[in-house]
Amino acid sequence: MDLIQVMREVFPLLVRGMIVTVETTVAALVIAVILGLFTCLAGLSRILPLRLCARFYIWAVRGTPLLVQTFFVYFGIPQLVQSFGADFRLSPMAAGIITLSLNAAAYIAEIFRGGIQAIDYGQMEAARSLGLSHNRAMFRIILPQAVRVSIPAMVNQFIISLKDTSIVSVISLAEIVYEAKIYIGRTMQSFATWTIVGLVYLVIITVLSYISRHVEKRLDYGSKGPR
Repeated sequence: MDLIQVMREVFPLLVRGMIVTVETTVAALVIAVILGLFTCLAGLSRILPLRLCARFYIWAVRGTPLLVQTFFVYFGIPQLVQSFGADFRLSPMAAGIITLSLNAAAYIAEIFRGGIQAIDYGQMEAARSLGLSHNRAMFRIILPQAVRVSIPAMVNQFIISLKDTSIVSVISLAEIVYEAKIYIGRTMQSFATWTIVGLVYLVIITVLSYISRHVEKRLDYGSKGPR
């Protein structure tokens, strides 16, 4: 079976898997950005319990493999809930979104923290001197600039999360890698199939990288102001 024939047969399956991949990634990243921002602010809070919880969460997620986190969410959490007598299960899609969002949020929190710390602290002092509270100054003055600084790193994290969906295939989430494995199991066409999967990922990541560079240039131009 040649590459063209394999492509004709496997491409519809990969398109179906890519739709699941994109849906899972987008849902996970929306949750991750919100959770990451709150985790970042908790880590910078003056309230000690909030800081400790945020630091523990980031430490735990960044210190364990995504595969272990996937199994913990899909198998471990339902078993824990069921031990209390409740009938609780997670679908592969729900477990995938939860795992990817929790994983990405820890890294996004660090990206936000770096962005906030990159802003001159004098701006916070100036805002406070004008009568703004710390929280108001943070949300109105510091955070908008920090988000702008963080966008290139955020796009890079989005790309990483998109690729990480391939790991979630171990719990039978029907994304692109899972569909490819099903096709290979039926036809034994490993080389051609994985070549096509690799090319599909390369095209998607190349497009996202181009968008990232374009956004970064636009932001850089805007920060310099009109000439």
